[in-house]
Amino acid sequence: MSEKSRQLEFKINIGDNEGKCFSKIVRDAQATALIGLKIGDKIDGNLMGFPAYEFIITGGSDRDGFPYRSNIQGAGRRKYLLSGGIGYKVHRKGRRIRKSVRGNMLSEASYQINMKVSKNGSKPLNELIEGSGSE
Repeated sequence: MSEKSRQLEFKINIGDNEGKCFSKIVRDAQATALIGLKIGDKIDGNLMGFPAYEFIITGGSDRDGFPYRSNIQGAGRRKYLLSGGIGYKVHRKGRRIRKSVRGNMLSEASYQINMKVSKNGSKPLNELIEGSGSE
């Protein structure tokens, strides 16, 4: 498959204020609008088909499963010496290990993007997602 024929597609996981999580797949123009944003940025819900909603990017992973870390600048994948946090679970106190992680900027290599609701709209999320037919 050539690069030109591959369409841009992200899986969006949205956590609401009630502890529920919803998934939606965004493609083409909606996905292109997310490129270049960073973890912690606010997104208008109209970009993804959720009128009057506002979301905050909380994390994500790339196509190979490497997580995004908010304290690393850029969009590339790099090896860092980690002592805990996202990308490494500490099994022994004081142990550090070199792991590959991504920076805090979303790029074409993104696969999954995690978000949480910061401002609710008039309709519930489950009605908007079921009505869009993305699942």
